[in-house]
Order: sequence, then C-alpha cells, then structure tokens
Amino acid sequence: MGGDHGPRVTVPAALDLLDRRPDASVILVGRSAEIAQELAKLGRNVDERMAVHEATEVVQMDEPPASALRNKRDSSMRVAIDLVKAGTAQCAVSAGNTGALMAISRFVLKMLPGVERPAIASFLPSQRGRTVMLDLGANVNCTPEHLLQFAVMGTALVRAIEHSERPSVGLLNIGEEDIKGNDVVKEAADLLRASSLNFYGNVEGDDIYKGTTDIVVCDGFVGNVALKTSEGLAQMLAAYLRQEFRRNLFTRVLALLALPVINRFKDRVDHRRYNGASLLGLRGIVVKSHGSADAFAFGFALQRACDEVQNGLLEMIRVRLEPSDVEKAS
Repeated sequence: MGGDHGPRVTVPAALDLLDRRPDASVILVGRSAEIAQELAKLGRNVDERMAVHEATEVVQMDEPPASALRNKRDSSMRVAIDLVKAGTAQCAVSAGNTGALMAISRFVLKMLPGVERPAIASFLPSQRGRTVMLDLGANVNCTPEHLLQFAVMGTALVRAIEHSERPSVGLLNIGEEDIKGNDVVKEAADLLRASSLNFYGNVEGDDIYKGTTDIVVCDGFVGNVALKTSEGLAQMLAAYLRQEFRRNLFTRVLALLALPVINRFKDRVDHRRYNGASLLGLRGIVVKSHGSADAFAFGFALQRACDEVQNGLLEMIRVRLEPSDVEKAS
C-alpha cells in the first residue's frame, strides 16, 4: 500500500513477476478492496500462486518511524514483515516509508548474530557493470566495526547475486592515501586489512561509477548524500540533453537520427533497472523500493528479493559473519 502510487504500481508489478517467474508466488498485503479493484482493472483473479492478506492500516510516507512502529500494528508494512517472521513469506518488498520499514523490520525480525546495525545496500551502474554501495542512509554515525560489518554483508550480497567468489571492497574516502580521512575511516581500513576480505583500499567518489571495486563501503550519511547527488546529476544531464535536441529544427532532425543510440544509452543508465535496496543484517530478506517507482521499477525490486532468496543470501551472510571475518579483525 506504500509509496507514491500504492496498489496502482505494486499490483501490476507483482502480476508481471508471476508471469515471468513460474517459481515465484506473491502475497499482496493491504486493503483487500483496493487490491481487488486493481486486479479487476487488469482482468486477473486470485489463483494458487497469489494470495491477498488483509491489512487495514497504511504507514504514511511522512510518518515518524516510532509512530508507525507503536501505533500501526495492522499496517501493510508491519503485516508483511510479520509474514516473513512467521515463515509464511520468504521476503518482503515495500515502496513505503524507509525509516518506518527499517524500524519495523529491525523490531520484528531482529539482527543476525555479529551485526550491530542493518545497512541499506544497492547496486549502481558502473563502467565495468555494477557496483554495490552501502550504507545508503540507515546509519548516520558509524564505528569502524560497523563499516567492517557492512563490508562483510556487501561481500555476501555480491557473492549471492553476482556469483563472484572474491569481490573487491573499497572504503570511500577523500583520497586513496592511507593518511587521508577521519579517525573512523582510518581505523576501519586497518580492520579491513586484517580481515579475510578482498580489501582494495581507499576509493574516492569517482571510483563508484568507474567500477574500481565491486563494493564501496561508507557510513549512511556519506552514502545517502553521494547517492542523491548522483541522481540529481543524472536528471540534470538528461534535462540538458533534451533541451539541446529541441533547440531548433536541425537539432530535432539530429535527435531522430541519434534515437537508437539515445535509447540504448537510456537503457544502460535507467535508474529503474537498479531499483531495490536490500536491508542487510536482518534475520529475513527485506527490499526497499524507491517511493516514486513505477510498475517497471518496482518489478526489479521484486526480482531482487527473489534472487536473494533463491541464492541463499541470509546463509551467506551468516557464514561470512563467523569469527574468522569479524572478531579476528577486531
């Protein structure tokens, strides 16, 4: 029920997932009357691979997380997480309030052993394919140990989704040199070097999209600012490109000639294809979709959750969080 569009996006995306993945089934959680209305518009009925689970409340996008946690126990968000806790569902996907989703997920599912704080991780496009970046906003203030845990969980995510046995880890900093950065980053670098992870060293902001490392680790404040700055830059460049192609008749003709190249470029950098951020460190799989996502984008968040379940992400994180990776380094 969450996000900017609610069932108008989530229902068709879920139906598309069922069409494309015969191994998947879906539980649509929310106000059943509204869900039924969307299903009717699409000419679909509930079948053996689809269920509707009633939830009478909705967490608003601007609602304080503490209020959502305390006062809305029958929200679609809370009920969906409860279904994961009970084992009825193997994962939950929401486009709703990020803070509320994190708070509810942490309260209901609890943390995996060896993880003190959950992290928001997402794949970003790079010149070499994709780069995982975390944390993207869950933790504003982090200790060196938290950054090490993020690196461990990011490694497990890349191993599960990209099937890379030894993905490289970069620590986001203001320079590559060991003397750069604040004390937290310097101490985190020492912990990463002492761990069994494939630590590349410090990386800078431009390395994220170069694909210098498979994983980029930072605290949530830095990660969220970097992500939002990147999104704003991409929107500005797209707007500039449209303005230049529409400048006069000649440029409009050039735009038609360049259309195949432009379309391929748009597909490669389309942010919707990278929708779906994983809430790592929980005792269950939860994926956060962008609130403004359309059905196409929400579908990628659903696929991300399915892939994490299918590839055993939770077990990979558990194994990577054994003392050999974390406690030995500290």
